[in-house]
Amino acid sequence: MRDSLRQKILTTCAKKIEQKGDNVGLSFYAFFSNKNDDPECLMEAATWWIQTHQLDHFEKAKKIITMIEAGKEHL
Repeated sequence: MRDSLRQKILTTCAKKIEQKGDNVGLSFYAFFSNKNDDPECLMEAATWWIQTHQLDHFEKAKKIITMIEAGKEHL
Protein backbone atom coordinates (compact mmCIF):
# COMPACT_ATOMS: atom_id res chain seq x y z
CA MET A 1 0.00 0.00 0.00
CA ARG A 2 1.38 3.39 -0.89
CA ASP A 3 2.49 5.44 2.08
CA SER A 4 0.19 8.37 1.23
CA LEU A 5 -2.87 6.09 1.41
CA ARG A 6 -1.62 4.50 4.62
CA GLN A 7 -1.24 7.94 6.22
CA LYS A 8 -4.64 9.06 4.92
CA ILE A 9 -6.28 6.00 6.49
CA LEU A 10 -4.60 6.57 9.86
CA THR A 11 -5.46 10.28 9.87
CA THR A 12 -9.08 9.71 8.86
CA CYS A 13 -9.61 6.97 11.44
CA ALA A 14 -8.09 9.12 14.20
CA LYS A 15 -10.28 12.06 13.21
CA LYS A 16 -13.45 9.91 13.21
CA ILE A 17 -12.58 8.50 16.65
CA GLU A 18 -11.99 12.02 17.96
CA GLN A 19 -15.33 13.21 16.55
CA LYS A 20 -17.56 10.22 17.36
CA GLY A 21 -15.80 8.11 19.99
CA ASP A 22 -13.90 4.84 20.22
CA ASN A 23 -16.71 2.73 18.80
CA VAL A 24 -17.07 4.57 15.47
CA GLY A 25 -17.25 2.51 12.30
CA LEU A 26 -16.43 3.52 8.77
CA SER A 27 -16.08 2.17 5.26
CA PHE A 28 -13.16 2.63 2.90
CA TYR A 29 -15.14 5.38 1.18
CA ALA A 30 -14.42 7.56 4.24
CA PHE A 31 -10.87 8.02 2.96
CA PHE A 32 -12.01 9.79 -0.21
CA SER A 33 -14.01 12.86 -1.20
CA ASN A 34 -17.33 12.41 -2.96
CA LYS A 35 -15.58 13.06 -6.27
CA ASN A 36 -13.71 10.19 -7.87
CA ASP A 37 -10.55 12.24 -8.39
CA ASP A 38 -8.09 9.38 -7.74
CA PRO A 39 -9.60 6.12 -9.04
CA GLU A 40 -6.31 4.22 -8.78
CA CYS A 41 -5.98 5.00 -5.08
CA LEU A 42 -9.67 4.22 -4.50
CA MET A 43 -9.23 0.81 -6.14
CA GLU A 44 -6.13 0.17 -4.04
CA ALA A 45 -8.12 0.84 -0.86
CA ALA A 46 -11.07 -1.22 -2.10
CA THR A 47 -8.81 -4.15 -2.98
CA TRP A 48 -7.14 -4.04 0.44
CA TRP A 49 -10.51 -3.76 2.24
CA ILE A 50 -12.63 -6.19 0.21
CA GLN A 51 -10.37 -8.74 -1.47
CA THR A 52 -7.30 -8.91 0.74
CA HIS A 53 -8.92 -8.72 4.17
CA GLN A 54 -12.58 -9.48 3.37
CA LEU A 55 -13.74 -6.79 5.77
CA ASP A 56 -17.41 -5.91 6.26
CA HIS A 57 -18.74 -2.73 4.66
CA PHE A 58 -18.37 -0.91 8.00
CA GLU A 59 -15.51 -1.68 10.38
CA LYS A 60 -14.39 -0.08 13.61
CA ALA A 61 -11.82 2.66 13.04
CA LYS A 62 -9.70 1.28 15.89
CA LYS A 63 -9.54 -2.11 14.13
CA ILE A 64 -8.34 -0.48 10.90
CA ILE A 65 -5.67 1.51 12.75
CA THR A 66 -4.47 -1.68 14.46
CA MET A 67 -4.29 -3.52 11.13
CA ILE A 68 -2.34 -0.72 9.44
CA GLU A 69 0.07 -0.31 12.36
CA ALA A 70 0.61 -4.09 12.53
CA GLY A 71 1.72 -4.10 8.91
CA LYS A 72 -1.36 -5.87 7.55
CA GLU A 73 -1.73 -3.18 4.92
CA HIS A 74 0.26 -5.01 2.28
CA LEU A 75 -1.54 -6.46 -0.71
